[in-house]
Parts: sequence; C-alpha cells; structure tokens
Amino acid sequence: MEYVIVLFAVLAVLSPLFLIGIRKYTGRRARRALTANLVSFAGCMVLATVFGFFGSAQAAAVSGTAAAASGGIADGLKYIGAALAVGLSGIGGGIAVASSASAALGAISENEKTFGKALIFVGLAEGVALYGLIVALLLLFT
Repeated sequence: MEYVIVLFAVLAVLSPLFLIGIRKYTGRRARRALTANLVSFAGCMVLATVFGFFGSAQAAAVSGTAAAASGGIADGLKYIGAALAVGLSGIGGGIAVASSASAALGAISENEKTFGKALIFVGLAEGVALYGLIVALLLLFT
C-alpha cells in the first residue's frame, strides 16, 4: 500500500514537469500543468487519507483494542492541525507585513514623526504568525 502512495506522489511531482516540457516544444500555455498539479495533489491527499485510515483500522484489528487506532488517528490529525496553523498564519503574516511595511516606509518618508505608529502596525501584522505558533504549541502539548 505504501508503494502505491509513493508511486502516485512521484507521478504527481513529475506530471507538471512533463507538461511544461511539452509546452516548450508546442508553444501552448502552462495552464494544463497547473491543473494537473492540483488534481494530482488532491488525489495524493485522498489516497494518503484512505490508506491512513485503512492502516489504522488494520492496526486496531491486529492489536484487538480500538484505543490504539483512535490514538493514531488523533495524533496524526493533531500534527496536521499544528502544521496548518503555523503554515497558514505564516503566510497571512507575511502578506500583512508586506503591505503594512511598504505603507509604513512611505509614511515615514513623508513625515519622520510617524515612525512609532508605523512600527506598531508592522508589529501587529507580525503578531498573526506568533498567534499561529502559539495555537500549534497548544495543539501539540495538550
């Protein structure tokens, strides 16, 4: 079962590269490459989820206790939630800092007295990423 997931993941990575190579020779747009990449990523996630649940159910059948299977799924979902909290808050914080820092630099170039206010706004934008990290730590250690 694991070999199927690995094979599908390798094909998911190589399919857009193959389509981009075809684009070089034909001159078509790379829109198909992006679509193929998104579809293969979604398929890989579905396969990993299905095989993950199948493996947990098989482990519960072998051990004879349902506690081992629920702990495995719960631990996996906990790690996925922590990764999503850190990743998405980091992306959001980066977008917020990019827009607020450029506006702050423009305001400071007009009037140097706005430095303190601008620094506060940039710091608030960075706080979004810290909140995601705190949520991830709470997920992992509680």
